[in-house]
Amino acid sequence: MVVGKKVDNSIIRALGRRKTSAARVRIQLGKGEIVVNEKPLEKYFPLKLWQNTVLAPLVLVGKEKSLDVSVRVVGGGVNSQAGAVCHGIARALLKWNEELKPVLKAEGFLTRDSRAKERKKFGRHKARRGHQWRKR
Repeated sequence: MVVGKKVDNSIIRALGRRKTSAARVRIQLGKGEIVVNEKPLEKYFPLKLWQNTVLAPLVLVGKEKSLDVSVRVVGGGVNSQAGAVCHGIARALLKWNEELKPVLKAEGFLTRDSRAKERKKFGRHKARRGHQWRKR
């Protein structure tokens, strides 16, 4: 666990993305409240898996109780949105304290997951699925 140096109470903004989801994240010193699209974290991401994904960067650096996070996320599905929020929080933490980079990078939070759906090609049923061969 790395404890960062104290920074003034200014708002730090960052953008996180995954697939077609984009999350605009704002962090500032506070009581540990997390708001996603003007709803509490538990309401917007009801599954514990999604909540853990979102909180992972904060828990890693030990700031889950001392930073307020406000997020606006659009596009994609809920799992993709949770990944985008995680990416955005990690990037905001990096702007907040540059010394956290080795820890966040080692866990893979700063890497953008660029996997996305492959487009459908002509002459095929889906992106790669061809026509089924039949003898008669």
